[in-house]
Amino acid sequence: MQNVQQIGREVLILEAEAVQQLATRIDERFDRAVELMFSCRGRVVVTGMGKSGIIGRKISATLASIGTPSVFVHPADAIHGDLGMITEEDVVLALSNSGETEEIVRLLPTIRKIGARMIALCGRAESTLAQYSDVVLDTAVAREACPYNLAPTASTTAQLAMGDALAMALLKVRNFKPEDYAMLHPGGSLGKRLLKVSDVMRTGDRLVRVTPDTPVRDVIVAMTHTRNGAACIVDETGALAGFFTDGDFRRTILKNPEAINRPVSEVMTVKPATIGASQLAVDAARLMRTSSRKFSQLPVLDDNGNLVGLLDDDELVNL
Repeated sequence: MQNVQQIGREVLILEAEAVQQLATRIDERFDRAVELMFSCRGRVVVTGMGKSGIIGRKISATLASIGTPSVFVHPADAIHGDLGMITEEDVVLALSNSGETEEIVRLLPTIRKIGARMIALCGRAESTLAQYSDVVLDTAVAREACPYNLAPTASTTAQLAMGDALAMALLKVRNFKPEDYAMLHPGGSLGKRLLKVSDVMRTGDRLVRVTPDTPVRDVIVAMTHTRNGAACIVDETGALAGFFTDGDFRRTILKNPEAINRPVSEVMTVKPATIGASQLAVDAARLMRTSSRKFSQLPVLDDNGNLVGLLDDDELVNL
């Protein structure tokens, strides 16, 4: 049996060298490609056939994840009607190592008529695709990692790397921050880590806000109606005056059943623990679960100390 470890090393070295060669070709054409994508008023429409198409889907997904609207259009589907997805305000990013992929070449005259600008990731500067493109980024490789120089390997790695280079340049130009990334990835681990209390707190109709003279009975009705485990008591200025939880209610009623008709000011916690709206939600979850006195709900205050919401541990279940 052949030394498969050596084969693996040779493939990785060959593909790494192919990517390193790309770095020597970054010039004003790269600047122009980034500028076209940055100034695009529509979407970056990525297209490619076969293995290049798979790479194109990944590039499109990366662009979308960092705030550049993008969609992948399969060239075979485009021939049969999906060209209608492309407008004159779009930028088309086409991937083809040879630049002569039949399905893509058939699209080029129509894309030109539509008026969309075109960027090519291409291995041949004299190809048909290159001639139709506004910008050509050279992704040629010396050879494929395939021993027969047939299976797309080094060439698709080069396309992927160049796509990442474009995406990261756009990220920098757009001044795209981790907070922006989190907004577009609410289900991802990074997005969750960057969520703030203000992103998950309860506000508006989901927040029970009552005055100190509100009877305990009415406070409980409001908490039940909104499915909240606590109520925030505010004074005439709207500042937080106290906090009343369902646990407080149980303890109060056990001591004095008649308290249900008394003002909530007589049984509320006057100086409750609070949390800031700008704090990270993961830090809030840690505080609520690991402090000596565990909290199920906390009033949320803004930087000026004003009540702005209620944080319930149900909103932190996956943090």
